[in-house]
Amino acid sequence: MSASTSGPELIRQSHGLEQFFALLGDQTRLRVLDLGEFTQANVDYITNLGHRLTFEDMLRSLDSVFGQGDPNTTQASIEARDRFLAQVLQYPPQHFDAILVWDTLEHLSRPLMTEILTRLQRILRPQGLMLACFHAEGRDDVLETFSFRIADGRTLLLRPRGLRKAAQSYNNRAIEKLFDQFQSVKFFLTRDYLREVIVRR
Repeated sequence: MSASTSGPELIRQSHGLEQFFALLGDQTRLRVLDLGEFTQANVDYITNLGHRLTFEDMLRSLDSVFGQGDPNTTQASIEARDRFLAQVLQYPPQHFDAILVWDTLEHLSRPLMTEILTRLQRILRPQGLMLACFHAEGRDDVLETFSFRIADGRTLLLRPRGLRKAAQSYNNRAIEKLFDQFQSVKFFLTRDYLREVIVRR
């Protein structure tokens, strides 16, 4: 289930984003992958730091292959799943230093999630970082999704992209288990509906 973009742009102070860039330090010419919608704000901010940015809009790819509806139903087709996997995350091993995952993972069925996490780990260099967001546990299974726009190193502008049905919800223990093949997972406490985590390969 998805809907047209609605609602105002939200300003969010992001401790996860701040720590993400702090951990990247003063290195330059890093390769960064953004799994969200293309935004010029993200291009400008990351390239101004001296890095190279690649976009791959995971939610758009999901919609183009599976259409709308409950992801646990629409993503059950092995044929459609194979078509989706043939067109996403096709990069060499250890190609990226950092990946901005944003809120995409909640919308993957469990079999698809397993394959996507394997690919994310494969294309991320050792010690590389991922920043991901998850809705707070216990919220409705129909979630507002966002286009994440970097305003500065600690501030995000969240532009609503519409409603989507989540494949599953995650408490903190489930998130830790999700990334159990990675070196570490760090949570950032917030008072709103989005939890931020930094994952290190």
